[in-house]
Amino acid sequence: MELSYLSSMSIISFLCLTLLLGGKASASIAPALYLFGGSSLDSGNNNFLQTQAKANFLPYGVDFLGGATGRFTNGATTGDFIATELGLPYPPAYLSLSESQRRNIITGMNHASGSSGILPETGTALQISFFQSTVKNDLPHIFRTPEVLSLYLSKSVFVITSGPNDYLNNYLQPQFYNTSKTNLPQQFANLLLDTLGQQLTAIYNTGGRKFVVYGIGALGCLPVVLANVNPKPTTPCAENVNNLVQIFNNGLAAKLQQLTTSLEGSTFVLADTYTDSYAQFQDPVKYGFSEGRTPCCAVGALGICLPGQQTCIDRNAHLYYDGIHPAQRVNYQFARNCFSGSNVCTPINIRQLAFKL
Repeated sequence: MELSYLSSMSIISFLCLTLLLGGKASASIAPALYLFGGSSLDSGNNNFLQTQAKANFLPYGVDFLGGATGRFTNGATTGDFIATELGLPYPPAYLSLSESQRRNIITGMNHASGSSGILPETGTALQISFFQSTVKNDLPHIFRTPEVLSLYLSKSVFVITSGPNDYLNNYLQPQFYNTSKTNLPQQFANLLLDTLGQQLTAIYNTGGRKFVVYGIGALGCLPVVLANVNPKPTTPCAENVNNLVQIFNNGLAAKLQQLTTSLEGSTFVLADTYTDSYAQFQDPVKYGFSEGRTPCCAVGALGICLPGQQTCIDRNAHLYYDGIHPAQRVNYQFARNCFSGSNVCTPINIRQLAFKL
């Protein structure tokens, strides 16, 4: 029988959290949601960075209540939808917050940044350092004892999506990076997995216990890849690119199992984005979409929407909003399946993770 959130901790501990959360704990099944990774979760951090990877202009956000906030889609991200399912507000972009705001937020923050990846030069390590600063400098202003802070962190959910950019913007760009010349595909995957393992361990050492880690989707099916790959594939997707990604994904499952065993009290959920995205591309109609290959917006060479351009008429019919990122409806379906389904996220779904003791 599934335990209620109340019974997932001792009565005393729960009362402490409830009081500190201003009574909101009873309306949510986790005290907080923290997001890390790249553009699929970014909700505006890149607005504050010197980078070409920005989405703070129309037609991004055309279906989002707040407009073009920096989300790389027409509406909400999977992180937004997961927050809603948990009974939490959307985690605000960390870099958008003042110091005083950071010291008053207890429902989580979004550290994800468009174009970031696993390798040190791509920024995920900086995201983790920001989170560590939050735990050290901000949350103690709310949680007056280390014990209650530790309990809060252990019950929070941490979602991490990293890896696509290490391939798209690094390994598959030999004209700019030599990683594909110095690393065989398995060696590069191992490098990413070892580095990701260190990053997840750093979050664990800071207090995190409940993790959802996204695998890499079917990059070889992305419109931007199909438009730029040379030679042109004879199959619907660039399977040579997908094969690279699957080496990483196969290793990720083993890495998360290893971490679950070695990090006491931790639970790692694997979100299988590859199987989902590949199946949708191969047969979009089966999943309720009529267009699986053409972006909804007009895109440039990098696959990003061109500012101020018109979008497709029916945005719910398209898998891809731009040349890289899925449309809001795809995000919603994935988040719902990962939250309460049994196939996308394993060995348990996010709802079960939130209730887990």
